[in-house]
This record gives sequence, C-alpha cells and structure tokens, in this order.
Amino acid sequence: MAVRDGKVLVIRRGKEPFKGHWSLPGGRVEAGETLREAVRREVREETGLDVFVGRVAGYREAFEPDHHVVIAFHVEVTGGQLCAGDDATECEFVEPDEVLRRETTPGLENVLSGAGLLT
Repeated sequence: MAVRDGKVLVIRRGKEPFKGHWSLPGGRVEAGETLREAVRREVREETGLDVFVGRVAGYREAFEPDHHVVIAFHVEVTGGQLCAGDDATECEFVEPDEVLRRETTPGLENVLSGAGLLT
C-alpha cells in the first residue's frame, strides 16, 4: 500500500466484484508473473503511478468464487501521474480513518490495522 503524508492510496472499483467499493489497488497475478511484478502492473494500470514494491503489509483470506487470498504490499511511489484507469473509477490518497467511513471491500480495515495505519 502506498502511503504519502500519512494518507493511503485507494481506488474506487469500477467492476465486480465489489463495484463502487473503495479498496487498495490490485488484481490478479498473470501467468509467469511474480507477486511483486503483478503489484507494479496493477498499481500502474489503476492509478497511473509507478511503484517500488517492498514488504508484505497484510493479507486477507476469502473464499470467494474468483480468488482465495488477497495480499497487500508496502510500496513507494517512484513516478507517474495519479489518475484512475483500468477498472478504477477514482483514485486518491486518503487519511486511513476516512477510508473506513466509505464503503470498502471486505477485510480492508484489518489490512490497514495490521499495517499500523489505524489509531
């Protein structure tokens, strides 16, 4: 997860599952792609930002039809211009407590808490 001045980068999902909900940028790992390569690609596609992918920030296990585990990584923004793209309709840096006042994807509060972003 990208954090700038204490604010976390979130996107509003433009497609199902959870269309309209706020979440961290991300998506599926493509064949032959490492987890970190997938994070870089997905963040770029959804937010226009280039990132360096660091350590794991948290995860969520979910038994949903199209995925089982969601892993969040700490990332550092290294370039690009913030603009929503791909399956994100909006993207912005938001205070972590503000994120929770929005309709979010399941488990986002636990990931933010586990990463030490919630007071």
